[in-house]
Amino acid sequence: MKQNTVVEMNNNDVCFQTPDKQRFRLRAAGIIIEDGCILFATNAIEKYYYSIGGAINLGETAEEAVVREIYEETGVQYEIDRLAFVQENFFKRDDGMFKGLSCHEITFYFLMKPRGTQQLDSHSITAGVEEKMCWLPIDNLAEYDIYPKFFIHKLKDLKPYPEHIVVKQFSE
Repeated sequence: MKQNTVVEMNNNDVCFQTPDKQRFRLRAAGIIIEDGCILFATNAIEKYYYSIGGAINLGETAEEAVVREIYEETGVQYEIDRLAFVQENFFKRDDGMFKGLSCHEITFYFLMKPRGTQQLDSHSITAGVEEKMCWLPIDNLAEYDIYPKFFIHKLKDLKPYPEHIVVKQFSE
């Protein structure tokens, strides 16, 4: 019988990686919309835009995690409106921070209450590089390389209840 050994992670994130490069992470992310635009992040390592959020810590609720992560990344204290999506995401990339890993990620996406301004106080660092916050027009999301891709269609018709999304994507 094969034994799976887990590679220890260096923090309290609900995240683990096996020696054969299988990675699991439980994540919370925010959907922040102001003036028809949604907030994404990018950095010098990645070639795409990604949702604002991060790993849930052990003992932390998804709600607590999204409020903490958004504050860490934007410098602004946003409030939760409601849960919009739960995504099971299976992906493998040939570049960036997840290069060579087969990833399984479960993300709770929370719609955040708008503040009436796009002004932020971001000083966020990820993987040793500065994150850049970017407001992208919802109507033009198809023109950008964004993750999650389902935002392109789903944000134009947000349901009043949480949706469950399963995505199996592969590097391009």
